[in-house]
Amino acid sequence: MKKTVRTPKNAPPIGPYSQGVVAKGFVFAAGQAGVDPKTGQLVPGGIAAQTWQTLENIRNILEAAGCGLEDVVSSTVYLVNMADFAAMNQVYAEFFPQDPPARTTVGVASLPMGAAVEITCIAALKE
Repeated sequence: MKKTVRTPKNAPPIGPYSQGVVAKGFVFAAGQAGVDPKTGQLVPGGIAAQTWQTLENIRNILEAAGCGLEDVVSSTVYLVNMADFAAMNQVYAEFFPQDPPARTTVGVASLPMGAAVEITCIAALKE
């Protein structure tokens, strides 16, 4: 059985998908970009600002599902420019200061809305 997750703290999805899905003790957060929930637009300030907002958006989904960033077991980061890796990584480390999740980082040609970064994750629900 699965349950969809929605939070009014984030901008609505730009397509036919759920912000997150809970199934079999896990939360699967849809890919998030650095979209400001108030404006529906990408935050200004480059890769660091977009990464920060992206992870805040993920935090909102996880909290709506009943868990938090400390429960993330795996994440995938999509970067349009691999030269942004160090700046993204610095912000990412602030959100996962201890026992970070497993992670894959992939370079991509482009992302929706012209985003520089998109992150998706899987988190374990608290027992």
